[in-house]
Amino acid sequence: MAAPPQARRVLFPLFAFNLEVARAPWVVSEPMLAEIRLQWWREALEEIAEGQPARRHEVALPLAGALDAEGARLLDGLVAARRADLERAPFADAAALWTYLDATAGTLHWVAARALGPAEEEVVRAAGQAQGLSAWLAAVPELEARGRLPLPDGRPEAVSALAREGLARLAHARRRRARVSRAARAALIDVGGAGAMLARAAAEPARVAAGRLRSGPMRARLALIAAAAGRW
Repeated sequence: MAAPPQARRVLFPLFAFNLEVARAPWVVSEPMLAEIRLQWWREALEEIAEGQPARRHEVALPLAGALDAEGARLLDGLVAARRADLERAPFADAAALWTYLDATAGTLHWVAARALGPAEEEVVRAAGQAQGLSAWLAAVPELEARGRLPLPDGRPEAVSALAREGLARLAHARRRRARVSRAARAALIDVGGAGAMLARAAAEPARVAAGRLRSGPMRARLALIAAAAGRW
């Protein structure tokens, strides 16, 4: 809702799609049922990419209007990456986690940005990866409660190092912010609060396990205002 009205026709269906896919492993009792839900979305995206009529679904139908063929193919990779959520084992190492974050959050933000205006892919993906990590770290207590081992290494020094890498990627994206057009920056509004969360995780990694990463309402609102103005 903080995005310009013309951007919302792209952002609403894209982020609704992302929520549908992210929820798939958690709203069913059997992994096979989650596989079926993910496969349904892969087939829907294939139909969009091929120019076939969109499925009559509350998210799939507007999503088809927001994507071109390349965007649909990119999102297919996002859905494939979400199959990792069906596993309970931790990522093998930090590199594997970053690969997952790029395929999910990085791809989501890139598809949104390229649909809105000119942008440099590497910059958008770096910002998306940082946002993805901040959200992942904030979700650690809930993921653990559901039987998932979300971190490749849960030691405080490893969590701090992971957060510092996220801050480095965010700083890299910010230095090149001019390579993302004003129109495309609307795709990165949710990146606004990532820096503060990652800084807390880097300085006090115990906050991650305690679920104390998110900003208070006032700080979150100020971050959103700044991001909506293109200063994520």
